[in-house]
Amino acid sequence: MTALPAAAAAAYQSIAKIGADASAAARATATAPGGNFTDFLSSAIKDGMQTMKSGEQAAMQQVAGNANIVDVVNAVNSAELTLDTVVAVRDKVVQAYQSIMNMPI
Repeated sequence: MTALPAAAAAAYQSIAKIGADASAAARATATAPGGNFTDFLSSAIKDGMQTMKSGEQAAMQQVAGNANIVDVVNAVNSAELTLDTVVAVRDKVVQAYQSIMNMPI
């Protein structure tokens, strides 16, 4: 069961490394020894949602003619990477659940 938190932590840290806007509190939670996994997961989801919203807002500003195209592409790319990571973590959670359910008792 320890592989799931490690996989989630690795996925979240990869988001931070590739340029997603993660808050300092989430980074501190990710690196704090003995931190609460529920709090970590909650902050990771909130940060992911914020990244998705900023990408959407940048796209809307571009449609209105108020944004630089480079900034819009960076924001949308960051949102896409966040979505890909969330889907990968979800797949790992489902795989872990299925693995646990298939264990003999």
